[in-house]
Amino acid sequence: MTVHFIGAGPGAPDLITVRGRDLVARCPVCLYAGSLVPREILAHCPPGARIVDTAPLSLEAIAAEYERAEAAGQDVTRLHSGDLSVWSAMGEQLRLLRERGIAYTITPGVPSFAAAAAALGRELTLPEVAQSVVLTRTSGSASSMPEGETLSAFARTGATLAIHLSVHALDRVVAELTPHYGPDCPVAIVYRASWPDERILRGTLGDIAAEAARSPMERTAVILVGRALGSEDFRNSALYDADYARRFRTPGWRGTGEA
Repeated sequence: MTVHFIGAGPGAPDLITVRGRDLVARCPVCLYAGSLVPREILAHCPPGARIVDTAPLSLEAIAAEYERAEAAGQDVTRLHSGDLSVWSAMGEQLRLLRERGIAYTITPGVPSFAAAAAALGRELTLPEVAQSVVLTRTSGSASSMPEGETLSAFARTGATLAIHLSVHALDRVVAELTPHYGPDCPVAIVYRASWPDERILRGTLGDIAAEAARSPMERTAVILVGRALGSEDFRNSALYDADYARRFRTPGWRGTGEA
């Protein structure tokens, strides 16, 4: 028996990976985060599957579902929204399974920040503008931020920030970032990226709070901040430059690196 953790993607049901979809289709038990995973994905479950919404369940109740499936010799698909590598609450479940000797696999999913960037039609890294993306959040009731992981500390790098779970604290986000990026720095808030009710707010650190006040959002929104969101005069990447020597273009190439 195996528990298959699957990143179901940011919202649109067709953004689940083929591997994830196929696992859902063959497992007789499916546990899903009902508040964030679209029910259309459950249509892939086999007939007669046991389908459990874990939104109202405690960790202990979820563990009981795993143990029940193990006793029956039934594989489980465990659907979480977005990608499992960040803010998925998968870590404590994996620890629990290891303690019980239950096998598991992990299938990645499309993360919400990537869906938000696609909705904006933007690349988050541009040559000589920004080459790093910081995925972060503000402190909340579920967990506080470790010492040193502050918006101000990340802002000092000039990287593009993808701030999750923080639209309720937008005023604080603006106050901490403005001294580093400046009030004219582009900002976008993407609410429920890839869902039918997706909404996008664009502005700057100087006016985004006022824009958001006119169009309130809560919970499932990503705040993107950085010069890459608005830059049009950036240098072209050397990757496709005709004079750039790379292994697939230059006979006898002996360089290093990815291209």
